[in-house]
Amino acid sequence: MSRRVTGPEIDRLIQLLARLPGLGPRSARRAALQLVKKKDQLLRPLAEAMTVAADNVTTCRTCGNVDTHDPCTVCTDPRRDESVIVVVEDVSDLWALERSNAINARYHVLGGTLSPLDGIGPDDLNIAGLVERVAAGGVKEVILAVNATVDGQTTAHYVTDRLQGLGVAVSRLAHGVPVGGELDYLDEGTLAAAIRSRTPF
Repeated sequence: MSRRVTGPEIDRLIQLLARLPGLGPRSARRAALQLVKKKDQLLRPLAEAMTVAADNVTTCRTCGNVDTHDPCTVCTDPRRDESVIVVVEDVSDLWALERSNAINARYHVLGGTLSPLDGIGPDDLNIAGLVERVAAGGVKEVILAVNATVDGQTTAHYVTDRLQGLGVAVSRLAHGVPVGGELDYLDEGTLAAAIRSRTPF
């Protein structure tokens, strides 16, 4: 049985940090130690930033993004193309697409994917909100930017079915060879998707 070397306050900090994605117990201990050692430079500013975030961050009722405003900054940006909605699984996907500067459209966050094995059905996702936005008019294209997993593709097919008859074009991201990728290092599924998604040269 190991002996305690820290007080309950530091143990609590470690336990909370260990819940974050990508941080296990060992990484959480290192992060906690760094925060405690640099209390004035890191710990206090982080605590203040987290308090401000906890008090002010909310979920956008229109698209599902997280921001300090509702509707969010993306939804109220007049420079964005309102006729195109990019559908993503999670807010992290929205942020990734924004970092790429690949498209200047509006977004819709589903909040996950359909997964019967995990008990996640259509009512657990923000699919009805998407259908309402499209049915309200003004949307010409919906781009399904979901992950190329079984659950992601199942969700894409379901969303496509729900949008049928609303007069909107539905497209999805191409799957295949990444920029700079070498064929020899790609798996068979990626290569097969690249062949199916080939475009004229």
